[in-house]
Formats: sequence, structure tokens, C-alpha cells
Amino acid sequence: MAKIRKVEVFDFTYTIEDMGAAFANAHNHVGYLKGGKLPVSKYAIVIECEDGSRGEYVTQWGGTRPALAQTLQLVCDLPGKDSDMREAFYNEWNRRLCHMDHMGQGPVDIALWDLAGKQCGKSIAGMLGQFRTKIPAYASTFHGDHSGMLDSIEAFTDFAEYCYSIGFRAFKHHGWFDGDAKKEASLICKLGEKVGDHMTLMYDGASDLQTFADALFVGKACDDANLFWYEDPYRDNSMSPFSHQKLRSLIKTPLLITEHVRALEAKCAFVLAGGTDFIRADPEYDMGITGAIKTARMAEALGLDVEVHACGPAHRQLIGAIRNTNFYELAEVGPKLKNVTPPCYACGYKDELDSIDADGNISIPDGPGLGVTYDWDWLEAHTTQKYMFGK
Repeated sequence: MAKIRKVEVFDFTYTIEDMGAAFANAHNHVGYLKGGKLPVSKYAIVIECEDGSRGEYVTQWGGTRPALAQTLQLVCDLPGKDSDMREAFYNEWNRRLCHMDHMGQGPVDIALWDLAGKQCGKSIAGMLGQFRTKIPAYASTFHGDHSGMLDSIEAFTDFAEYCYSIGFRAFKHHGWFDGDAKKEASLICKLGEKVGDHMTLMYDGASDLQTFADALFVGKACDDANLFWYEDPYRDNSMSPFSHQKLRSLIKTPLLITEHVRALEAKCAFVLAGGTDFIRADPEYDMGITGAIKTARMAEALGLDVEVHACGPAHRQLIGAIRNTNFYELAEVGPKLKNVTPPCYACGYKDELDSIDADGNISIPDGPGLGVTYDWDWLEAHTTQKYMFGK
């Protein structure tokens, strides 16, 4: 048993050049803005045991301000606890955050898994049961903009062709925040014409289409372009299994839903109600490695595939232990922007366009825990507030 001595949480901010946001503290409503300077806040967790072992995690897409508040609510009770009690923590935190969205739970669980991997000298994928060491990646774009990057149908198709030229064999686009169904359908059809014969294509509506009718109209375009999946179509925020079951009956393109459906039980109920074809999981969003692997095993038991949302070292470790998955989402990329995720690694790890190998794959880090080394000089230099529990 390794008893937890202290937990530290580092709240940090960094600036991304040529990026803007639709509103303050925007999560995914960000995009290209020439000359823009967007401050982005995330947080890091360090869990240290009495024997000196240490687990670390730096949040990616899930490190929002509400998530930080929930994380602080959970980690304050960790000092003095056995670090191996991840399943018990999952059970307790599942109940404690039942009135919230659970977004602060995942980063703490991931740090505990990193700790356990370092204690036994194995990667998280190895601890879960390694299935793969690499997987094909798809280029997952920033949303369309009106500022000179992905600002037209031609800009998207040119970028898809560029991604193919550097080794990607799969491409997913996020359209414009406007939710113009006719424009979205035109873009989907044009991508199908330009690259559909040599790239696997997906479309993420990101819940921007306004109505069920819009979702159906765009779904027909997905059919015409032979898309691999159609994701989170419209502004029910992908929460209604009935509406998506109805949509599934009227189009042939498989749906990928449940990114916004939180917790194993709710995801399972959504699937059993006929609301999706593929299942989404994310170790940050879905209550950590512990919660996300439960979702993956549930999908496997039902004979379905689970697709891991977004990117990062925890996401790679999870994919390394899953048979029933197809791709790694290299999100988000564009011709003029780097990824919004923090550049916080001292080991060369990154999630950028040039992260794939010659065959279009990304590798699963094989070092202990997450398999990455964080740049703590960079993190501490960008820290705006530090919280410590225990001593």
C-alpha cells in the first residue's frame, strides 16, 4: 500500500497566437483569428505518496473552469488514502458529483493511474492489458471561420488534400458555428468528391445545426458522400436517444453520439434505446481511465465500436488497451494553427500534424504510467495559482 501524502493542483495560463474565442472562457468555440492572442487556462495535478512515488496529469480539452472546481472538491480528501483504491474512489466520486457533470473527476483518476504505472514500472495500457502499440490517426479540424483559414469550402478541401499528402488517410471536419445546413451539406459533398475515394471521411456537427430537419438534410449529404460516421448533429446537444434513433432510421450513415452523455449507465441506456451506432469515450470527460475503460468494455460486450474523443497521452494509453476502436483523433488541427492543447512536455510528445508516422499512425507511449515527461519549468512559469492538500 502506498499512502498519499499530498496533492498539488497548478492552475496555469498560456497564450495562443492567431486564435480567438466566441465568448469568455470558451471551451470549443475557438478558431483562427489573424493577429489574435487568446489566453487559455488549464490545470495540472500532482499526487505524491509517502514513499516518494508521484503521479501527474496535465489537462487537455477537459481542463475547464467548472472542471477545476470539481477537481478541488475531490482531491482535498485524498491525503492519507491508499493510492491503489481507484475503483473505490470512482464509486465515491460518482455519488459525490451526481448533481454535477463529473468533468473534474477524470483528471484526478488519470493522475492516479499515472502514479500506479510508475509504481509498478508499466504503461497504463500495459496495466489494462495491451492490445496495440499504434493506431491510424485522423486529422480533426478546427471549426470553420470567417477570418482566412478554413473560411470556405475550397479551404477545407485544400486542407484535406494537404493532410493526405503528408500521410493521413482519414479526415474529420467541424463545420461553421453558424449551423447553416445547406452550406454544411455542400461542404460534405465537395469533400466526398475531392478526397472521398482515398480518405475515410467523418463529419462532426458539434451540435451546431438548429433542428432535426437540418440534421436530416445534412445526413442525406453524409449518405451521398459515403461518410464513415456522422457525429453530434444538432442542438438537442446529442441528449435524446429517441430523436437519434429516428434519424438513424432515415439515413444510412452511422451515427457517433454519447460524447455529451455522461456516465457508464447513461451511455448504456442511450445505446440500448437505439440512439447511436458508435459509442464515444474520453478519459477526461468520462470519469477517468477507470470510467472510460468501463465504457469500452460495455461497447465490446454489445458488439459495438467505441471511438475515443480528442487526443493526449491518457487517450493514447486508453486506445492501447482497446480492441474495438478504429482511429485516434488528432484534434484540433488547421493549416495556420497549432493545437490548442498545452505545450507542456519535456520528452518530445505532441499532438500536431507532424505527429504521425509514414503510414499515418500514432504510437502509444511505452514508458511507465502515461509514458510522458512533463516540463515542470514551463508549467510552473505559467502557473497563476497553486492549491496544496496534505503536506
